[in-house]
Amino acid sequence: MADRILVFYGSYRTDRMGVRLAEFIVTGLAARGEDAELIDAKAVGLPMLDRLYKEYPPGAAPSAMEALAGKIRAADAFIFVTGEYNWGVQPGLKNLTDHFLEEWFWRPAAIASYSAGRLSGVRSGTAWHGILSEMGMVVISSTLAAGPIAQTLDAAGQPTGEAGAALTRAFPRFADDLAWWTAAAKTQRARQAPPY
Repeated sequence: MADRILVFYGSYRTDRMGVRLAEFIVTGLAARGEDAELIDAKAVGLPMLDRLYKEYPPGAAPSAMEALAGKIRAADAFIFVTGEYNWGVQPGLKNLTDHFLEEWFWRPAAIASYSAGRLSGVRSGTAWHGILSEMGMVVISSTLAAGPIAQTLDAAGQPTGEAGAALTRAFPRFADDLAWWTAAAKTQRARQAPPY
């Protein structure tokens, strides 16, 4: 049975290029038989964090938040596609994730980073590792890094040049690592309820 994997992307910029990496990942997962869905923070459009989802009375959360909470709870694993802003994380993606907490627990997460430069957003990816761990996810060791993004994936999200070839070579290990941890987490949750 296919794993349900949510791929989160968080840029709000007009000329955003990182969505190419998010779409590349969704396409790659689908080719492996996974049930992958892109969750675009800009399209979801949650407000700046005022209240966590759990702080709303049942049925009172904004509809977009309610729908996303259901998707997160039903997912088997997550991938966070993050750009790097001044050595830090994108505020749009961070804002979206912070609306939820227990919904994330006991599932694996993977990080894919990108930037316009040669460092491929890895500093942001490093920051996300601690954030996702604190939010109750097991972060896998494999990562993807694309940069410069415009020289790695074309406008249609297709790999291009040497950087694109390197991304294509790295994807199977990344996906295999996530699949292993996803299977392990599913097996354990079926065997024993999480402790909290």
